[in-house]
Amino acid sequence: MPHSVPAASSPLLELAIDLHRDDPRPLAVQLADALRHAATIGQLRDGDRLPSTRALARHLVVSRTVTAAAYEQLHAEGWIAGRHGSGTYVTTSPPGSRSSTTAGGKRGEPQPDEQMVVLTPGVPWAEGVDRAAWRRAWRAAADTEPDWRPHRAGLVEYREAVVEHLLRHRGLVVGGLTVDNVLATGGTTSAVVELSSAVLPRGAAVAVEEPGYQRAVGALRSTGVRVVPAPVDHAGIVVDAIPSGVQAVYCSPAHQYPIGGRLPAERRIALVERARTENWLIVEDDYDGELRYDVAPLPVLASMAPDVVVHLGTTSKILTPTLGVGWMLAPEAVATAVLEHRDRTGTGPAPAGQRVLVELARHGDLGRHLRRLRRELSQRRALVVDGLAAEGVEVFGDRAGAHVVLPLPDAETEQRVIALADERGLVLDGLRRHHCGPQQWFGLALGYAACTRGELERALPILARLCGER
Repeated sequence: MPHSVPAASSPLLELAIDLHRDDPRPLAVQLADALRHAATIGQLRDGDRLPSTRALARHLVVSRTVTAAAYEQLHAEGWIAGRHGSGTYVTTSPPGSRSSTTAGGKRGEPQPDEQMVVLTPGVPWAEGVDRAAWRRAWRAAADTEPDWRPHRAGLVEYREAVVEHLLRHRGLVVGGLTVDNVLATGGTTSAVVELSSAVLPRGAAVAVEEPGYQRAVGALRSTGVRVVPAPVDHAGIVVDAIPSGVQAVYCSPAHQYPIGGRLPAERRIALVERARTENWLIVEDDYDGELRYDVAPLPVLASMAPDVVVHLGTTSKILTPTLGVGWMLAPEAVATAVLEHRDRTGTGPAPAGQRVLVELARHGDLGRHLRRLRRELSQRRALVVDGLAAEGVEVFGDRAGAHVVLPLPDAETEQRVIALADERGLVLDGLRRHHCGPQQWFGLALGYAACTRGELERALPILARLCGER
């Protein structure tokens, strides 16, 4: 009689696997054939975790030697692979199947191979998050009672932690700053969607740095706003070149993304003056604002002009996207409009990540992490700049943040270097994708936070050689 396995909770255990004890083939061979077939037709996909040999043997009511032998055969053929401390995973998908990533990725979303060294910007140093502090914060956050009502503005204790963070780490000097000036958000991009939906009429023109943050561009366009480019140079947005007739300007003055400039004081003053004269709203994306190595973090624009500046911050770059939280410091009328929008739509930031950040801040872990982060990224930046300079490769960008720019002569060279790097296991980011219109800047935005320091040291000679061969 065949033995049919009922449906269960994991991908493999949900399959109906028939093992025939009267079949001349050994049970291990039958099991390996069944799993190989399931992977071939897409029932098991690349990245699916498999149960342990003991758990599978118990489920199939066979000896563990049967499941161990089947796994060993599939491992030798390259269908599955073990990861130290994590388990065993399917590593091959059928041709033309929908892509699937390992734990943590999204199905259908391209992800770099595990063996690739990721050198793209906008990625945090997640490796440096203190795991003991991380676990402690989550445990403490879980001790709170479940909420029975939404917190549209965000948890009071979270907003208090944000105020303290802005005062200590961002040089905010607005007199009388309280939690009433701060709203919790789901991060920078979601905050842009809320701002645009709540404050800007459809068809309004918003100036965005060119090149600049394309997710903000997408967020604005999704609400019916018209995006117009505002050129940048090595110091940031060129204030005199911002088109007239806009209703808002989106910029990253602390560390322009992706060129890496720091907006100087005279431009900040000019930007605020134009905003007040022409009735603009300045949306300040505080990208890498906490990450300065040469001087103390520059004061935010909101300190200079709280009446016309909406300040946006996020934990996704200084900690991890896992928390999914950020903050908005806005003029009273803007904050009121956003809260009304949340009431109308029944939306608002989720409190779980807010509670975790509160615990990290309460025990001093957030401050300790930021100090470690600045020290580590400063050393990595020196490693990158010195290593590439020794090979004659030019690098620019302010002494801050988690990326530098390697200029290249044209778009063709940029694409060729990226393709060659990919063949050598390096994931690079070209400046082309950061433009809305025709490409004006050519080169690589080289991030150094996502990889390990060892990976970075091994990657630099390869990168220098590729750029030198252009």
